[in-house]
Amino acid sequence: MEPVIVKPAARSTARSAVTVSAWTMVSRISGLLRVVVIGAVLGPTFFANAFLVANTVPGLVYNAMAGPVLALVLVPAMVKSVTEVGVAGSVTLVSKITGYLLMVAAAATAVLALASPLLALAVTAGIPDEAARKQAWELTMLVSLFVAPQILCYALAGIGVAVQQARGRFALAAAAQSLDNVGLIATMGLVALVYRPGLDVQDVPTSMVIMLGVGATVSTAVHAAMQVFGAYRVGLPMRPRCGWRSDPAAIEVTRRLRRSVMVAALPTVSMFAILAIAATVPGGVFVFQAAMSVYFVISALGAKAVTAASLPGLSAAVVGRDAVGFAAAWREGLSLGVTASLPAMLLLLAFTEPVASLLAQGELRDSDVVSWLSGCLVVFAVAQFAAALNETGRQALFARLDDRGPRLISIIIFPVRLAVALPCLLLPAGGYRLAGLACAVLVADVVAATLSLTKVRRAIRPERFLDRRRLVGAATATAAILPAAALGHWLVQEKVHELLPQLVITVALGSLAALCFGLVLAMMTGTLSKALGEVRARMPGGS
Repeated sequence: MEPVIVKPAARSTARSAVTVSAWTMVSRISGLLRVVVIGAVLGPTFFANAFLVANTVPGLVYNAMAGPVLALVLVPAMVKSVTEVGVAGSVTLVSKITGYLLMVAAAATAVLALASPLLALAVTAGIPDEAARKQAWELTMLVSLFVAPQILCYALAGIGVAVQQARGRFALAAAAQSLDNVGLIATMGLVALVYRPGLDVQDVPTSMVIMLGVGATVSTAVHAAMQVFGAYRVGLPMRPRCGWRSDPAAIEVTRRLRRSVMVAALPTVSMFAILAIAATVPGGVFVFQAAMSVYFVISALGAKAVTAASLPGLSAAVVGRDAVGFAAAWREGLSLGVTASLPAMLLLLAFTEPVASLLAQGELRDSDVVSWLSGCLVVFAVAQFAAALNETGRQALFARLDDRGPRLISIIIFPVRLAVALPCLLLPAGGYRLAGLACAVLVADVVAATLSLTKVRRAIRPERFLDRRRLVGAATATAAILPAAALGHWLVQEKVHELLPQLVITVALGSLAALCFGLVLAMMTGTLSKALGEVRARMPGGS
């Protein structure tokens, strides 16, 4: 008997993607503000490197054990479970998966705490002065101990997000992430009030390190609590339970998570290696992470919003064995991802200098830092487009319950990323080294996108792979913004060098470019004529 397909939501992928983008914009803007505040308070120092890397490691550990693949594995499983046994019957699966992941997260937390001396050694090995290196090692180890419990918080938050997405609820899952950022911003503000900004490792007191570590972890805990509430609100409370070894559905989910560890772990290991190399430049971790924050903002507002919105529909098509519907959902998701990331690439390339100047505030107001940031942003502008294609392809493979393809891709791009990153140690300790590390991300994204799209193409044959009309519309609309983008680039590079006028030009011409893009895209897709027809019909005397 064929399963009765219960769609997670009646909304279109486009509308759901807009919802995700809108609320994600709130959290990502707060995330950028968080980066700016951290840089302004800590400055281009080795202590900034130590804190940023130590505070990033719990997220990297979580990513290695489940992070980016958790929703890709859990959402299809939840859609299938709700289809077969209903929402009430799926509570047990959620509880057992929560129990399993919390057990793994607790073990990872203990390992991170025990490994903190080695972690600190890897981060501080590039500091030339022996006394500063020893002090930085001690501070990094201390921060690591205080932030290690964040792994548990990330696990709870990740499950809550996946459960909400499976039920077609996206707003709270996207918006709640801003709580983590707001909490850390408040912590940095308190540090700036109590201590002198710009302290390096020789002058940082232990009380300041404790304040930073506790504040960062509490902020993550608040975010996790809100995602747990979101899961409860959609009728799937996360009550940790044992017994996942005796539940066939839970066994399948945990098995797929274990098989997908390579998909998450290898990029995480390579990213830690990149951060360790960036730490050899004073303030280098901040510069690299600030540039990557912009990369993640564009990805979150574009490709990740689209994949979050389209994954439940793709999963429902797989459960219903609807090859035509799956292919249609794939084409829509790919088109929306390209439509979001292509103009973003062009605008970021045009306005890298004012974006870099805006990020480098307070103790980071330095021409070299702005130059380093600009170079990294140029590379990441292109990388985010490749990442969007890879993210879209990867979520389609996971929706088809294919974890082998993404796993092979991760195995392939791991040495690619390291092969580009490690030689960067031979470059001068400054902008060239950091731009080289950004190129490591770009090359890996391009290779991953090529491989994932190839695998999806093979999977959906003989169905059509591309919606050429939508893609041509996106390309044409992007071309329409070239005049405004080129004018803005010329002004901020050649004529205007003060930050405030640059920002005014960026906002004005960026808005004009976005308007041109929207109008041309509406004309190319027929949306504009339809909207005008509806307006005429509502006017007095309209038919």
